[in-house]
Amino acid sequence: MDFNTLQAACLSCQKCSLCQTRTHVVFGMGTPHAEVMFIGEGPGRNEDEQGLPFVGRSGQLLDKYLAAIHLKREDIFITNIVKCRPPENRDPTPQEWEACMPYLREQFRLIRPKIIVCLGRIAAQRLIRPDFSVMKEHGQWTEKGGTLFTATPHPAALLRNPSQKPAAFGDFVALREKIQEVCTHTYRA
Repeated sequence: MDFNTLQAACLSCQKCSLCQTRTHVVFGMGTPHAEVMFIGEGPGRNEDEQGLPFVGRSGQLLDKYLAAIHLKREDIFITNIVKCRPPENRDPTPQEWEACMPYLREQFRLIRPKIIVCLGRIAAQRLIRPDFSVMKEHGQWTEKGGTLFTATPHPAALLRNPSQKPAAFGDFVALREKIQEVCTHTYRA
C-alpha cells in the first residue's frame, strides 16, 4: 500500500462509532519522508472541522515550540492515535484505538521515522508502554525496533498547566539535539 492509498482508506473509514459523529477524518500532515513524527491522542473540535491535526490553541503552542527549535510542519509528520474526534474531547476508548492502529502502523511503515515524539499520556501509553508516566518520564528516550521514542506533555495540558511549559520546552531542546545526532536531512532541507 502506498501513502495515497492509505490516506484514501483512512478517510473513508467506518471501523468504529466515531465515524458517525466526525466532520472530517484527521489523517495527519507533513512530509511522508519525515525523519521525525509527532503523535497526539486524537483530534479536537478545530481539527475535526478542518481535517488537520493540531490547528487549535494546542497547535499554536506546538508551532511555537517547533519554531523555537527550527522545525517546520512541512519537515515532519504530525498525526494522532485516533483519526476521528472523540465526542466531548473524551479519551479514546480501547475499541477506537484498536480501530485506528492499523492506519498508524502503516503510517510508521511508509514514513519510517527515526524519531517519534508522543504528545501526551494517551500516545505515550499506547506507543511506549502502558504504564508510561509523562509527568515523570518526559524527555527520556526509548528505542523500539530501530526507532527512538520520547514523550512530552500534550500542548493542551501545557495550556491548562503553564507551570509545566519550561520542562516541556526543555524536551524540545533535547529533541533538537537528538535530531542533529541521528537524522540525516531534517535540518538540511
